[in-house]
Amino acid sequence: MIRLGKKERILPGFSITLGFTILYLSLIVLIPLAALAVKSADLSLEQWWKTVADPRVVASYRLSLTTAFVAAALNFFFGLLLAWVLVRYEFPGKRIVDGLIDLPFALPTAVAGIALTTIYAPKGWIGSLLEPLGVKVAYTPIGITIALLFIGIPFVVRTVQPVLQDLESDMEEAAVMLGSYRLRIFFKIILPDLIPPLLTGFALAFARGIGEYGSVVFISGNMPMKTEIAPLLIITKLEQYQYAQAAAVAVVLLLISFALLLVINMLQRWSNRRLRTVKGG
Repeated sequence: MIRLGKKERILPGFSITLGFTILYLSLIVLIPLAALAVKSADLSLEQWWKTVADPRVVASYRLSLTTAFVAAALNFFFGLLLAWVLVRYEFPGKRIVDGLIDLPFALPTAVAGIALTTIYAPKGWIGSLLEPLGVKVAYTPIGITIALLFIGIPFVVRTVQPVLQDLESDMEEAAVMLGSYRLRIFFKIILPDLIPPLLTGFALAFARGIGEYGSVVFISGNMPMKTEIAPLLIITKLEQYQYAQAAAVAVVLLLISFALLLVINMLQRWSNRRLRTVKGG
């Protein structure tokens, strides 16, 4: 009988694929990010700090991070609700609703920004109804948050939906037969399996929101110290040929985003380990 020393692989060997992966990541991600840091190094340390610590820049950081976090947190819950409805219920027009979830992916962000501004402006369909109540949406942080809600919802729904579809219903049915309440079943049996994909969707929506430009620039109003987002400030500096200053602002935004995403990924890994421990025990 002939024995094969190594299991034949359909794809090339580990060294080739690893080398291609490193080369691809270097060309697409690492080298551009390194070039960004190198460009910001054209400034002296004092100039660099003066640029990134400018009150206008700090206000843009605060606005971008706050609105992106609030929008991602809201999508965390509403995305779960949408995924739950699409998986667990049958209703007329379900396929249409399911397709509309992906619309923010296909729709140009500038078109989304113009549409949202038209709707929520003081004379828009919804803005005109809110104006007498003293609620102003367009050209405020509320409008920015709504725009980020629009572009972030698919990330949560599409990460939770397949996991929810693959969940086995045996444990749920057994819990119901034992007399457990449905709310308790959801929190004790279903939700623990959904926490990792929910955190992933939150991280993706949050990261997209921090760097979003097209859908926000129209509805924000772009008022310095009030509704000016960090990506717009970077574009403004580029238009003024302040390339090193723009790179410095971008580097700080990149570091903040990386730190926050690292924390979220650590929470996701902790949740996965805890879930495996609970199931194993």
